[in-house]
Amino acid sequence: MYKIGLSTCAKILCEDLFKQYHESGISMMEISLDPEEYANLNCQQIQKWAKEYDIKLWSYHLPFSPFTEIDISNKDICKKTISYFEELIKKGSDIGIDKFIVHPSGEPISDEERDGRMNCTKESLVRLSEIAKRNGAVICVENLPRTCIGKNSDEILELVSVDENLEVCFDTNHLLAENPVDFIHKIGKKIVTTHVSDYDFVNERHWLPGEGKTDWQAILNALDEIGYNGAWLYEVSFAAPRTIVRDRDLNCFDFVKNAKELFENKKITVISRHVENL
Repeated sequence: MYKIGLSTCAKILCEDLFKQYHESGISMMEISLDPEEYANLNCQQIQKWAKEYDIKLWSYHLPFSPFTEIDISNKDICKKTISYFEELIKKGSDIGIDKFIVHPSGEPISDEERDGRMNCTKESLVRLSEIAKRNGAVICVENLPRTCIGKNSDEILELVSVDENLEVCFDTNHLLAENPVDFIHKIGKKIVTTHVSDYDFVNERHWLPGEGKTDWQAILNALDEIGYNGAWLYEVSFAAPRTIVRDRDLNCFDFVKNAKELFENKKITVISRHVENL
């Protein structure tokens, strides 16, 4: 149904990773790193490996550090954050990346400060959208969990309404108070990319589909109904998070197998068990 992608989050970004993508059949990559690693990213080397192994550099996750110095919703640091993002957008677009994922905020955010943080995020997004447009790219606003700005479809629609060029990254495991199918139908064609992972509806988990409670056929049907034609892009680490135990680490072939099982509506292979009370 869709081309299969995989985020580099929590993975070693090296030539061997590109080779693993290619050999397994993963054709799309999202660049996503720990915040401190972005400064040392060799974009030209990444572009060379992508070309050599026929991997599309699909998207670039702008860094987030929710409790420290990176946050477009915080009026004290938003200008610094935007300036930093402008540098990264320029470098990423120079190697052909045209979708930049942004978190609308860090957290926690109290009810009393929510309106102010929403307004700051909207002002920041206007500026970021202008920067992206100059570089032949778009900003994709990601829905987030808990108290974050962008925690449901109403907030996401309000955010992207400030600039017609803003798009949406649909994270399948971040919605804690809204049905994902309802979210998809409300956001519609603004969804241009995904972060695919499973969860238990209690908190974000970033499990492999089949390890949680998500109705994947309902999500696939809803995406088809809105005409989604982007990547099916997993945001799952090879190593298991502390909330789950797997018999072994995942590899690229596991993601391709998982996607095919989902697309063909077959029983999903699960090699894990949950950790209780987490």
